[in-house]
Amino acid sequence: MASWIIKDFKMELPCIINKKTLWQGNFLKSLIIEYKDHRGKIIPWEAFQRVGVKGIVAVVPFTEDNRVVLVKQFRPPVERFVVEFPAGLNDRDEPLVTVAQRELLEETGYYSEKIVKIAEGPLSSGASTEILTVFLATKCINTQGQRLDDVENIEVITLSINNFYESLFSLQKEDTYIDLKIPGLFEIARRHCSESGK
Repeated sequence: MASWIIKDFKMELPCIINKKTLWQGNFLKSLIIEYKDHRGKIIPWEAFQRVGVKGIVAVVPFTEDNRVVLVKQFRPPVERFVVEFPAGLNDRDEPLVTVAQRELLEETGYYSEKIVKIAEGPLSSGASTEILTVFLATKCINTQGQRLDDVENIEVITLSINNFYESLFSLQKEDTYIDLKIPGLFEIARRHCSESGK
């Protein structure tokens, strides 16, 4: 019979030695990040970073009548429509909660006074420096039409919380992806509501 011994150890944080820009466009730049790994080896890593952005937000909006607000828009990098939570960039150096409230209103026409941070983490940790901050907006009400940028064409979708997953995945078609962050963020938001009694 084999016996397994798992030793407690602390993984040391590799040391970033240098960052170099390979090219820069209007909105993105490509980086080479050189770091020293746990064996002391210098490793180059390619990544991209947004230009002039100090954070990215997404909002999980729950309405007063127990619905979830989503958006659907065409995403050129994946050549499909994508169903997502409302989201946006902090390109005006504002508090992230302000960005979340504004993006929710502009993309969907829904407004909430009750917006709280519920999660934070990398979007694509192997390729991007982006960190996403997620907010829960409760008791959302539809107060106005959308206020979209010239390049935006966004469809607003609302789904019942009760049969959310069945309704969500029925939206997936040949020309439409479902953002895979939705189920996890929905569960975090629902748990937060349950624990806070909202």
